[in-house]
Amino acid sequence: MSAIPPRQSAAARAFAFALAALVLTALPARAADRLRVGLLEFGTVSWLIETMRAEGLDAAHDVAVETTSFASNDAARIAFQTGAVDVIVSDLVFAGRRRAEGRATVFQPQSASEGAIVVAAASPIRTLADLSGRKIGVAGGALDKSWLLLQAEAKRRHGIDLSRAAEPVFGAPPMLARKLETGELDAALLYWTQSTRLEAKGFRRLAGVGELARGFGTKGDVALVGWLFHGEDVAARPAVYDRFVAAVEATATRMEDPAVWPRIRPLMRAEDDATFEALRRTFLAGRPRRPIAEEEADARILWAALAAAGGPELVGKATELPAGLYRKRGDGRP
Repeated sequence: MSAIPPRQSAAARAFAFALAALVLTALPARAADRLRVGLLEFGTVSWLIETMRAEGLDAAHDVAVETTSFASNDAARIAFQTGAVDVIVSDLVFAGRRRAEGRATVFQPQSASEGAIVVAAASPIRTLADLSGRKIGVAGGALDKSWLLLQAEAKRRHGIDLSRAAEPVFGAPPMLARKLETGELDAALLYWTQSTRLEAKGFRRLAGVGELARGFGTKGDVALVGWLFHGEDVAARPAVYDRFVAAVEATATRMEDPAVWPRIRPLMRAEDDATFEALRRTFLAGRPRRPIAEEEADARILWAALAAAGGPELVGKATELPAGLYRKRGDGRP
């Protein structure tokens, strides 16, 4: 007959429970709770994801974030469209076009920090009318939404067609920023990271993209950049996306504390304290804080302006903001 094992002590039982909990914690998250997120190398969203992980806010919200870095927006979009990733950060127009084409894409606002047209501090350019006859650097191409808004607002305010009255120079933002610094350009319309870096060096903001948009009747700064989700996956796993968005919002709140930024600074490539502070300030200012209904209402106004300026080449068949584009909490539809 085998011996009856002695009764387990309370201390031993506690140890066994603690060990079991440790083992369970170490196990990989369930696939259903995992989100594959595509990020741009050196993109500002990596600042948020780095903070989320360092602060344990992904685990606190019971979602496992797996990241893949891409060298360009195009590469990230291809990965999203082929299903290689579940989530990317991209612009509202790309998301809206996809939804209008029958691809169930869902948009969650991420940042209202947008670019600006900047000039040298001593430049005689004071209004949009003064851009006539000037050489203007434009980040992106002829269908860049900021360039279209600038043209539309110059025409609305001053009756000027900048595509003809000025000399646009299209190119990569870093190159255009350098040309503005060397005086080869009279002004440059740049994404917010480049325009902010130049402002930290003493360059002057002529107009921000948010200001241009408000000329068409928007009541606040529209988040033109956001998280893109596959609608079918949102419908299948609404709670996972709710928790992911909650983790993002908790991280954005945590980033209001200056104490977390020394960890982020190496990712920012800020060459001096003035640039670092300017980037931090602009990043935080872009955090979406409005109800989705207000955001969507302004986006509808802005979409109409962009559709009129860019036509089908920009928005495809979507002459209006596609219905159902914005994610609602607990969304169960694709």
